[in-house]
Amino acid sequence: MRWGCEIALAYLWNTANISVACKLPDNNKIWSKAMTTIAYIAARFERLPMSGYQRKLFAIIATAWFFDSLDLGMMTFMLGSITAEFGLTSTQAGLLASSSFVGMFLGAAIAGMLADKFGRKPVFQLSMIFWGVGSLLCGFAENVEQLMWFRVLLGFGMGMEFPIGLSLVSEIVPAKSRGRYIAILEGFWPLGFICAGVIAYFFMPIIGWRGIFIALAVPALFVFIVRRCVPESPRWLAEVGRNDEADTTMDRFEASVMRSAQMNALPVVTRSMENAASALVAKARFRDIWQGEYAQRTLMLWGLWFFALLGYYGLTAWLGALLQNAGYEATQSALYTVYISLAGIPGFIFAAWLVEAWGRKGTCVLMLLCSAASAFLYGQAAATAAPLVWLITAGLFMQFFLFGMWSVLYAYTPELYPTRLRATGTGFASSIGRFGALLGPYIVGVLLPLTGQGGVFSMGAISFVIAALLIIFLGVETKGRSLEDVSN
Repeated sequence: MRWGCEIALAYLWNTANISVACKLPDNNKIWSKAMTTIAYIAARFERLPMSGYQRKLFAIIATAWFFDSLDLGMMTFMLGSITAEFGLTSTQAGLLASSSFVGMFLGAAIAGMLADKFGRKPVFQLSMIFWGVGSLLCGFAENVEQLMWFRVLLGFGMGMEFPIGLSLVSEIVPAKSRGRYIAILEGFWPLGFICAGVIAYFFMPIIGWRGIFIALAVPALFVFIVRRCVPESPRWLAEVGRNDEADTTMDRFEASVMRSAQMNALPVVTRSMENAASALVAKARFRDIWQGEYAQRTLMLWGLWFFALLGYYGLTAWLGALLQNAGYEATQSALYTVYISLAGIPGFIFAAWLVEAWGRKGTCVLMLLCSAASAFLYGQAAATAAPLVWLITAGLFMQFFLFGMWSVLYAYTPELYPTRLRATGTGFASSIGRFGALLGPYIVGVLLPLTGQGGVFSMGAISFVIAALLIIFLGVETKGRSLEDVSN
């Protein structure tokens, strides 16, 4: 698979268009191209205003992120129908639900190496090709074994796209706006999940789960928009020593910002700006996240991500199928899952507000404990055939707090490391979370015949409680403190 990736990436890279749209006035450049450095490129980025041009690039990346969420979330609504068609046991269904996460883990592991060698843009394009082809093949799977392999392929593309999408947004948006836009990007996840339910409700009775998989391959053509509109990262070009290309690509980027913001000139880059930016590109070693106070934070974050994602994906991947097991038809289960998922949008917004009003640590603990309580109550309602209104109510609370939990995770994690360790620490915490995401659906498949619905949701609740206890005893509060203060 790696050789295939490299051949495709080499083609994409060699045909990339990095021509300069127009040149900036000379007074905006006080060092020659030969003196272009990573810090200099970073300084040029940081003095840019946030304009419509960056927002357009963000919208393109967020749209691709949305399509990924749509594809991954669709399994929640189709697992019951697929299980019925192939006559799967609950263990086999759990393996099928977990197969995408195997691919995501592999894709995330290899994406960084490929992006460092070939650049962010070609890897981003290649990830879309993988998940598009994977989705198309899922529609033609003749048996569950083929479907699992095709879901691994689809997940591989998703796993590649997540870290590259975050990296691209981080590298093109100024620091003063970066946190907000990363949070907005994460908000496309619940939107994709909800749209997956809407599509399943209206179209699965007409075209079946196979037709939906085939239709979901079409958005992969979005790769041509990415290819035409999204530039290569000037930061990466400078990192690999391609200084002339970094400079000309940065010229083009600045010119686009100036046109969008209707500016005649940009602030001059000074030596002090470059010196300040140099702190943003310091190298990190893996062992550094296990030194001093960061060892406790790393231990806490790894446990937090593992148990939070184990509980979340263990329950979410099975949500529609569990409703069908409780006696609801496929279309009914899809509709009810959409209803309860709508609560995720205000939950996400509420958590984003609360982390600033109350604090990261307290908000994260609150979201996890409330997720545990509502998941337990939802499981009891499903297991005891409670009235539908109770099931929907418990589900609304569960999704409200689960999506709120995601908001806090992405806000809290990067703040616990200094700049030189931030990407390394955050990246490894997310990778450990993928193990939990992979195990969760499989564990549910094993538990379901033994414990029923009540036991399954109790497992999720226990996972969230463990994650909350880790924060209570090992976490630190970061609200109102500068990043430098938190890291010293």
